[in-house]
Amino acid sequence: MRQFVTIAFNAFMELIRQPIFLLLMTTSVSFEVFLSCINYFGFGDEPKLVKNSVLAVMFLAGLFGAVLSASASIAREIRSGTALAVLAKPVSRSQFLIAKYFGLAASLTVLTYVNLIGALFATRMAFDSYGTIDVPALSIFLGSLGLAYLLAALTNYFLGRPFMADAVVSVVVFLTIGFVVVLFTNKVVPFTVTYTGIDWRMVPAAILILFALWILAAIAVACSTRLEVIPCMAICTALFLIGLMSDFLFGRKAVDGSWWAGSVYAAIPNWQLFWLADVLEDAKNVTWSHLWNYVIQAFAYVVCYVGAALSIALALFEDRELS
Repeated sequence: MRQFVTIAFNAFMELIRQPIFLLLMTTSVSFEVFLSCINYFGFGDEPKLVKNSVLAVMFLAGLFGAVLSASASIAREIRSGTALAVLAKPVSRSQFLIAKYFGLAASLTVLTYVNLIGALFATRMAFDSYGTIDVPALSIFLGSLGLAYLLAALTNYFLGRPFMADAVVSVVVFLTIGFVVVLFTNKVVPFTVTYTGIDWRMVPAAILILFALWILAAIAVACSTRLEVIPCMAICTALFLIGLMSDFLFGRKAVDGSWWAGSVYAAIPNWQLFWLADVLEDAKNVTWSHLWNYVIQAFAYVVCYVGAALSIALALFEDRELS
């Protein structure tokens, strides 16, 4: 068990030290907040457009993060011989691969959490055609992000600590603190308590997207046991696009009794199951108990699918030549 935890923790730390991880996290959360500062002229549907857009950004950022992190954690280590060195110790291939997956899943959880903070910022800052930019919330967000990078730069310069890992941790901490400050900040008079207009239903929506990213991570791990980053990205992107159209392409035929459509429909993950954008419409009355019951059911689906994907990954990795 100690070897498993060590490999998973090292995989997690290695992934958050990657420059692409910090870049992807900062870019995605900044773009989410930027989307809430645009006047869409959507005839009153501007908040809905912002919510749909930030969820899409969260999903796409997780897609790239899953594939790039899986390739960096597994394919590169197989190519460089690091995996062989680890497996030369009393560590089985299944233990190595599953621990790598847990480290990848943990890094995606951090990425999704930061994007969730940005999404909550965006729901607070979204305005209709008669509104204006939420300057206090935007200032707090930019200040929190700037302080995070400044602290990471100072610890790197004076203490010799790794900039990337410290920057990721600082962004998580400072954005969380900034969001707590925003909860008690009026849009007009700063630092006066008022209703902030934050849509907390984004929390279960983000959890469902995280579940989808865990499935994508398992698929990316399976691909990374045999392929490099570009073919892995192509396969995961294709499954992502086909899964978005799964109901249209295979669902109807499966209902009509087609065995091949039913098989493909079950094999390809249906990403629409993890998309709550339509539920977030103000006109729809969905209770919190319904939302969390759905999240629990989706988690059962994720456990089954991730288990199947990792079983395929273990079968592909078991006879992989590592020398």
